[in-house]
Amino acid sequence: MPNYRRAFVPGGCWFFTVNLLERRKTLLVDHVASLREAVAITRRDHPFTIDAFVVLRDHLHAIWQLPPGDHDFSTRWRLIKTRFARALPKRERLSAVRLARHERGIWQRRFWEHLIRDEADYARHVEYCYINPLKHGLVTRVRDWPYSSFHRDVRGGLFPEDWAGDGEAIGDFGERL
Repeated sequence: MPNYRRAFVPGGCWFFTVNLLERRKTLLVDHVASLREAVAITRRDHPFTIDAFVVLRDHLHAIWQLPPGDHDFSTRWRLIKTRFARALPKRERLSAVRLARHERGIWQRRFWEHLIRDEADYARHVEYCYINPLKHGLVTRVRDWPYSSFHRDVRGGLFPEDWAGDGEAIGDFGERL
């Protein structure tokens, strides 16, 4: 069994990649309202700040800031994934292992996280979130992807509406192509 090591930094800022189990599904955009509700309820019960968020068809990326003294991002993701799965009809095929564990076949069990190290690392990961729909060929302009906090950041003056980055994102962002 792999030895997963997570860094737990109270009040840390984190980049996440979270994937559907079946990467060819479009559940996240098909049911984006349910995902938004799952995130909102979780934030109400376990506060955190969303610095960036992009929802694609089969995965999402997020940057969160946890409250001072709190390092428990795993519980937050478990709650979001569980709430989202409960909102969907039970139509997925389940493996014997998932049946035995009474699990849904919606999400990959784990997620990828990266502790943001500094301002340059933060900027690179925010830009990666926003360029991701373009990278996957879902749109030709970043502003055309509706499921992104990019629009909030444009309204806040952090990005120009015509921002598109350079289309290149160098680094390990926990995502398979």
